[in-house]
Amino acid sequence: MSAPRRALIVIDAQQEYFEGLLQIQYPARDESLARIAEAMDAAEQAGVPTVVVQHQAPAGFPVFAPESPTFELHPEIAQRAESAAHRFTKSYASIFAGTGLEDWLREREIDTITLVGYMTNNCVLGSTAAAEPLGLTVEVLSDATGAIDIVNSAGSAPAQQVHETIMAVLNSNWTAVTTTSAWTDAVTSGDALAGDNLIESAARGRDLTVLDAN
Repeated sequence: MSAPRRALIVIDAQQEYFEGLLQIQYPARDESLARIAEAMDAAEQAGVPTVVVQHQAPAGFPVFAPESPTFELHPEIAQRAESAAHRFTKSYASIFAGTGLEDWLREREIDTITLVGYMTNNCVLGSTAAAEPLGLTVEVLSDATGAIDIVNSAGSAPAQQVHETIMAVLNSNWTAVTTTSAWTDAVTSGDALAGDNLIESAARGRDLTVLDAN
């Protein structure tokens, strides 16, 4: 198996998630931020290109308005973004929709993208799903992403439940979910990371249901 040709994609590590209306609740935002910075440093050291993405809403919008201070990258990320291989803004959850990212990756023969940033329950999820028909391998660093508490007309869920559930869902089919530390080791060694699969995940879930019933 050939070594993966990776790019690290830093999604929306903006002040909106630290000082704005969408403050990350789980994992602790300062901890996930530290892991994002750690992944960027590891990527630079290993020669893995880093792509930095910022979400941009229309002017005057309550979140991500370009004139708002919460549109800006967190300072820890901003200082590292100066050496990024590619930067762009997006207006959808997916990092691919209308951004030209797919072409940029193809031109560099990158076959594996590693996602960090925010939010687990929106842009990480949407970007992972969008990568599937493109034939790209996806890795998600569970400790370098984060979720918010959700309450709406369909129900509610605390951020920890949201995050952990989505990580399990992603690892069951679409991605290899791992930690920043394990990913750094894989980058250093040039190894691929394996996710799980839907059939075995479903079988284990069935077995757990039977066990609980007994």
